[in-house]
Amino acid sequence: MYKFSGLSKEDGHKSRGKTGVLLMNLGTPDEPTPSAVRRYLAEFLADGRVVEIPKLIWMLILHGIILRVRPAKSAALYKEVWTKDGSPLMDISLRQQAKLDALFKEHDVDASVHLSMRYGNPSTPSVLQKMHKDGIDKIIVLPLYPQYAAPTTGSAFDSIAKELCKWRYIPALHFINTYHDEPDFIDAIANSIQADFDANGKPEKLVLSYHGMPERNLHLGDPYYCFCVKSTRLVVEKLGLSEDEYVMTFQSRFGKAKWLQPYTDATMESLASEGITDIAVICPAFSADCLETLEEIKGENREVFEHAGGKKFRYIECLNDNDDHINMMANLVKPYL
Repeated sequence: MYKFSGLSKEDGHKSRGKTGVLLMNLGTPDEPTPSAVRRYLAEFLADGRVVEIPKLIWMLILHGIILRVRPAKSAALYKEVWTKDGSPLMDISLRQQAKLDALFKEHDVDASVHLSMRYGNPSTPSVLQKMHKDGIDKIIVLPLYPQYAAPTTGSAFDSIAKELCKWRYIPALHFINTYHDEPDFIDAIANSIQADFDANGKPEKLVLSYHGMPERNLHLGDPYYCFCVKSTRLVVEKLGLSEDEYVMTFQSRFGKAKWLQPYTDATMESLASEGITDIAVICPAFSADCLETLEEIKGENREVFEHAGGKKFRYIECLNDNDDHINMMANLVKPYL
């Protein structure tokens, strides 16, 4: 019988064993131009997790109407929030990556930190491929969506699975699917709000505005709404707020379907009509400031509130690259290192 003896056990394979942490966020156009926005929206809105309409019908609507009209309008909005450093979401995400990597190095943690976007660049497949090339065979994935939702966290997992199903050698994978009730997250949000109160005084009403989703998703079993409720409850308990001192709302609805309520823009109007003239708004579902927080909340909803009679509107920034936010990320991935 032929006996194969040409190679030792490890010959032909690179020495592996490195650990990588992959931070994931939604994404952003490369530029605030109609063509760049069109590319981004074409990928984003084609995701069946994001828009749950029969694919053939939706593709006709998407390519026949939406991608002909919306890119120019959205590009104008992106231009309003674009900075000298580019997209706020991308700039902040890169700073988060750099600070977490520096924190690991400071504490001699043998893990590299990487960043990918679900849509746009840097794409998740390209980053995973680079990690593989660098010899990383243990990956800890942290999607930066505090409250799990199928269109966000679920879609992030889809993109990883789609890439890894092509690989011969699958890395060890730890996927953190939610951190809506993690003490470090609750403390970081509460500390951010309290710092604003200390600096500017306590408003008549604190508005906690979360990204919306169709109400149908809740009835189909998506836990997002319940996770938002729990995040809110834990934060206001930490701050010692009574029920009449805060309100939870949902923003960014799209289309004609009924979405999670109460709607943020409608709440802006109703608060002012009720005589509430001093509010502070925070968006606990966003880990980094972006179009939905800077333009929609800080811009559009401020105008709605003031037009309805409100006097004082202040927006409390996302946790972004605050030290306690970076420490939270480190503690989330620590058990898997």
